Amino acid sequence: MNRWALLEHKIFINNYQEIHYDFLVQYGEECLTWKFFQLPKKKGTSVEIINQHNHRLIWLFEKEAELSKDRGHVKRIDYGSYVNQGKELNNEEFSLVLDGQLMMGLFQKIGNMCKLT
Repeated sequence: MNRWALLEHKIFINNYQEIHYDFLVQYGEECLTWKFFQLPKKKGTSVEIINQHNHRLIWLFEKEAELSKDRGHVKRIDYGSYVNQGKELNNEEFSLVLDGQLMMGLFQKIGNMCKLT
């Protein structure tokens, strides 16, 4: 099964808090991973998506965790399975059908932008 997860990642550094979202897509024995600062909304405008290093598969299943080395707190806020609408899944361009609660529908990524329809 092709799985994906959306994690809310809170980072606390010297009275500064950053919140972003990590979007993980199962790809073999690891997860392709991107970061959003705002979630794409169904039928909304495109939002920026930033490529991150691949994550371990365990993050598809973790509901909530404190990260080592004071890297913050992660909470899974959506997840599900996906159907790839193209031939390949790569970091530059793809279309996936997602079945989540927050992210449901056709998710399209082109370059550093994505949208949900």
